Amino acid sequence: MSRNMALRILNPVLALVFINQVFSGVFRESLPYKVFAVLHQGGAVILIIAVLLHVGLNGNWIKAQYLKKRVAGKA
Repeated sequence: MSRNMALRILNPVLALVFINQVFSGVFRESLPYKVFAVLHQGGAVILIIAVLLHVGLNGNWIKAQYLKKRVAGKA
C-alpha cells in the first residue's frame, strides 16, 4: 500500500476517532460506565495509535517544515 493510500484511509479514521473522543467525553454522565469505557477509553488507544501512524507517515514533511535550517537574513 502506498503512503498516500494509507493516509487517505487513516485521516478519516483519525477524524472519526477524535469526534468519538469529544462526544463520549461530553456525554460521559449520560452513558453507562461500560459503554463509556469502550467508547472513550478504547477510543483513546485507537487515537494514540492513529496519531503515531499519522506522524510516522508524515515524518518527511514534518522534518522539512520544522527541522530545516534557517537561511541567514530571514525570520
